[in-house]
Amino acid sequence: MKSIKRNLFLSGLLLASTIVFAQEDADDQDNTTQSNIQQYTPSKLIGKGQIDIKWFNNLYTQTESTFSDGKEPRQTFFTSTLEAYTGVGEDKRWNVGAIFEFRSNVIGDRDALDVFKFDGEGSTARSGLTSIAPSVKFVPFRSISNFSIQSSFFIPLVDNETENGVFLDQKGYIWQNRFFYDYTFPGNKWQLFSELNSELSFGDKEESFANNSLNLTPGVFLSYFPSSKFTILALAQHSQRLDLGNDFAQNFTAVGGGAKYQLTNALNLEALYTNFVRGSNTGLGQTFNLGLRAIF
Repeated sequence: MKSIKRNLFLSGLLLASTIVFAQEDADDQDNTTQSNIQQYTPSKLIGKGQIDIKWFNNLYTQTESTFSDGKEPRQTFFTSTLEAYTGVGEDKRWNVGAIFEFRSNVIGDRDALDVFKFDGEGSTARSGLTSIAPSVKFVPFRSISNFSIQSSFFIPLVDNETENGVFLDQKGYIWQNRFFYDYTFPGNKWQLFSELNSELSFGDKEESFANNSLNLTPGVFLSYFPSSKFTILALAQHSQRLDLGNDFAQNFTAVGGGAKYQLTNALNLEALYTNFVRGSNTGLGQTFNLGLRAIF
């Protein structure tokens, strides 16, 4: 089982590398007035017949939380998300696709990079494919192409949320709706992107801490483009979990920054860092994020 998980992860890296080399010839083609990182924000949909693939990796690690004072044994949670969409219909108003989530978590003061060992050590580590979600993106108003909604329904694949004290992922169904809007300032040097992510978790409250709750996460991202192929950005997010009958409320605020670079006409790379600066009933850690996105 351990070798299967390792091979799955290495296969993902090989896929990403293949995409890079397969697109080298595209660099010789004429560029549009905007690169993909300028034009295809999460607010913008692809056209009919196009394909949008995003592989995003998030590593969250903490040695502090609001549950105690001072340092705690390190806990690290890695999430690898693969999203794939294709455009349908006319006018770039509908995209359909799916989302897959793979997780690897370690506790017990293990090194943060131990999440990539996938060793399944019974009392300190767990990993596996944890959810799959059919998903749709759409532009509700034809006249506002930079406002869109992504609606996804996550189906849990975990048998137990926690085993031997090691948490893996929520065991419950999640209806996620993300509202996107962006604005590019005159001159194409500055861009403001905003998002409201809502997640309704439902199921037996005895199976998950999050079931019967609504999580709302607004965020703003300000990007500056020194060139059409490169951007640096700053971000701020707040997450508020509302108790709908599970007796668990939670919130946190995170700030950070990052960069994106257009590697080829089709492929771009992004790196982000965030720090949890405050919260209630939550960890106070930091995240390191790396993503690849290809649009054909």
